[in-house]
Amino acid sequence: MRIAVSGSIATDHLMVFPGRFAEQLISGQLERVSLSFLADRLKVRQGGVGANVAFGLGRLGLHPVLVGAAGIDFGEYDKRLREAGVDTASVRVSQTLHTARFVCTTDQDQNQIATFYAGAMAEAKHIDLTEAHRRRNGLDLILVGADDPEAMLRRTATAHHLKVPVAADPSQQLARLDAQQTRNLVDGAFLLFTNEYESALLRERTGWSEQDVLGRVGTWIITRGADGVSILASGGRRRDVPAVLTDQAVDPTGVGDAFRAGFLAGLAWRLPYERAAQLGCGLATLVLESAGAQEYKLLPGELPARLERAYGPEVVQEVGTRLVEAETS
Repeated sequence: MRIAVSGSIATDHLMVFPGRFAEQLISGQLERVSLSFLADRLKVRQGGVGANVAFGLGRLGLHPVLVGAAGIDFGEYDKRLREAGVDTASVRVSQTLHTARFVCTTDQDQNQIATFYAGAMAEAKHIDLTEAHRRRNGLDLILVGADDPEAMLRRTATAHHLKVPVAADPSQQLARLDAQQTRNLVDGAFLLFTNEYESALLRERTGWSEQDVLGRVGTWIITRGADGVSILASGGRRRDVPAVLTDQAVDPTGVGDAFRAGFLAGLAWRLPYERAAQLGCGLATLVLESAGAQEYKLLPGELPARLERAYGPEVVQEVGTRLVEAETS
């Protein structure tokens, strides 16, 4: 399955605040917040929605096409992605701007406060998806993730024109998109990804009910953190998949991206949606236990063992061979 992943490419600056954000918020004063959190740890890692999903797919042996814009400092990151199995030939490298920056502070409850600087991502709108489609002899699916808003809209429109199924994943950019832009990104999508908060924001932004959304997309996948994942389809059909739990959570950055990579890999392997979601949950937990979205390791046998403990031996029987191939590649 030839998958393209469109989305941001960034450098992550990840800090840890040893307290709770909620304890610093004063009721009745939230319209005038002025806070500073003293972090006691900082890690600088590679990230970005598009790069994180593509990295996960590459590690699982899918060789995805990454479609996005990076900066003049992209050289080492580019090499790392290619070594992970990512096709970076469709990445636009700016001649003047640096790669986007994601600055995020996480508290002890895994809540996050973040700021994103676009940098070279502003040039993503100049990338023509048609070129990647032609170069790879046709694409079977494109995930349109958080990116420059104009780039997201152009990528979606081009994919529909080329009759390439779209996995819509507006995520963080819902805060920037207006009602019509959000509708354009979602309407006609083969898959729609949101987390639980984003699902409510998407309904508010579009003015659509849950059933309105489901009438316009193939399947809606809603991630719910430790509560797992819900898979929704029109007609009221719903499947809930529990998370792969851990008591070794380190940083939630990139967890949702890893889920998407695992889920799309499952679809590429022709697994049922429930199995694909279980694979996504397993990969997401590996990221949760790592400091950085791309720092996890696929150690031989570890992911199948986790999936078996969480879901039983049947899931390993269906995905085990593929995972062994990925872990040893």
